Amino acid sequence: MSTTEETGTEGTEAELHGGRLIARRLKAYGVSKLFTLSGGHIFSIFDGCRDEGIDIVDVRHEQTAVFAAEGWAKVTRQPGVAALTAGPGVTNGMSGIAGALMNRSPILVLGGRAPQMRWGMGSLQEIDHIPFVDPLVKFSGTPMSTAEIPGMVDQALNASLSAPSGPTFLDFPMDFVFQAAPDCGTDATPPTPWDGPAVSGSELDKAIDLLKNAERPAVMAGTNLWWGRGEVELLKLCEEIGIPAAVNGMARGSIPADSPIFRSRARSATLQGADVALVIGVPMDFRLGFGASFGPETKLIVLDVAKPEREHPREVAAELYGAMPATLAAIREGIGGPLDTKEWLASTAAVEAEKRAAEDVELNDSRAPLHPMRLYKELANFIDRDAIVVVDAGDFGSYAGRVIDSYVPGSWLDPGPYGCLGAGPGQALAAKIAHPDRQVVLLLGDGAFGFSGMEFDTLVRHGVQVVGVMGNNGIWALEKHPMEFLYGYSVAADLQPELRYDKVVEALGGHAELVSKPDEMRPALERAFSSGKPALVNVLTDPTVVYPRRSNLA
Repeated sequence: MSTTEETGTEGTEAELHGGRLIARRLKAYGVSKLFTLSGGHIFSIFDGCRDEGIDIVDVRHEQTAVFAAEGWAKVTRQPGVAALTAGPGVTNGMSGIAGALMNRSPILVLGGRAPQMRWGMGSLQEIDHIPFVDPLVKFSGTPMSTAEIPGMVDQALNASLSAPSGPTFLDFPMDFVFQAAPDCGTDATPPTPWDGPAVSGSELDKAIDLLKNAERPAVMAGTNLWWGRGEVELLKLCEEIGIPAAVNGMARGSIPADSPIFRSRARSATLQGADVALVIGVPMDFRLGFGASFGPETKLIVLDVAKPEREHPREVAAELYGAMPATLAAIREGIGGPLDTKEWLASTAAVEAEKRAAEDVELNDSRAPLHPMRLYKELANFIDRDAIVVVDAGDFGSYAGRVIDSYVPGSWLDPGPYGCLGAGPGQALAAKIAHPDRQVVLLLGDGAFGFSGMEFDTLVRHGVQVVGVMGNNGIWALEKHPMEFLYGYSVAADLQPELRYDKVVEALGGHAELVSKPDEMRPALERAFSSGKPALVNVLTDPTVVYPRRSNLA
């Protein structure tokens, strides 16, 4: 029984304190985990979750609580929930909220708030969160009575799940959340926008005609494919019709890397050479050269869960916004069978093979400290097909995106276009809790470790066996190399070389390894995964290696 007793009598509705009202609404929407860091303003929420059987997973920094909520959403496609205490608790979580907005991740952040009865008098951590959180969320609010709490939680969860999905925020005055009000006791029916009918009309007809008459069709898919539940129909479309496909973000794994239509290394050649491209669930932002990743004559068909807020940076031939599974099926059925793309598939497959073969020298590099490509070769040869890979790195993460292949949808988690370091441990924590029987590999740069390395304590306390693999080159490589190219020098770009981060993890109770030579890599991975503990394999990598890229400054 809660510390606040139910006060209802026969013939009246039961009254519950505000924290329990919150927990009951979360439970009605299928929420089973609350990610948090302790704070007095949210004790009532903890008490309610404890009574309702919602697990409380506490971390070492509020940003990690939000990143964990997002990680839960990413691997389950259910709403992730974090609770943050008032003032600095909420402001510490804002980077995680912004990342969720960029990734369209359905999360709900619950904030504490100073008591309304003392508002404006200078209570501890008194600040109005709404004005600075509001630009980062789909919905925000503060209930002005205990009775308003259940309905507002419903509003926030519905908004987070509605297309396009994204973060929402509520804060709760401390006096209201400790007081009692009647429990509405209603079941919840979360929105399922992916279950709708196919987009119809002239735009669909135009898209089908463009693809039917295409000689060199291509697909580029991104994160909203995952949120829109379109991965099964996309694979059918591409394999049955004969369309080469590239993916990024949470779409990775929707086309298995060993599928004959998958194009990773040949993405540029495929998109540049396409006469028609179906662009699914991915904005034409910096990752697609603001539209320049496609050929200048490529006709673009955009398919997404909802119309984007920003205008497309180039002309689009057809736009389809709505339920993805039914719309992709309608396109496939409208085309009516395989296209004559054998020559196009063969030419792009040849580029793919050539590009992969060109990596062999770096993949087999014997230098010590290691070339990042050699590290990833050893890792790729070790991890399971359904391993969940979490990336928390800049330069080191760029190599991972290039080399590590995905085969299962929902198995690749990175910070996304907001690019916030420190997101990895929280997302890995949630991923392993959600999928305890799968390998969860956290790819860490040594720079990223400084943001949230103490979360290895969280992993140890909760018995969550995430295995971290660190690329330790002692520099901020994503900045140091371009700055030296531009100016001939670099500043604020060096860390301690060969620092023993493994000793830190060992002191926190985890398993730790140091690797400085290629032949040490696989045995270290074997020991880390068999240790039964959260682990870090600290791999010394060559700081002189420069990742091949265009300017970072665009």
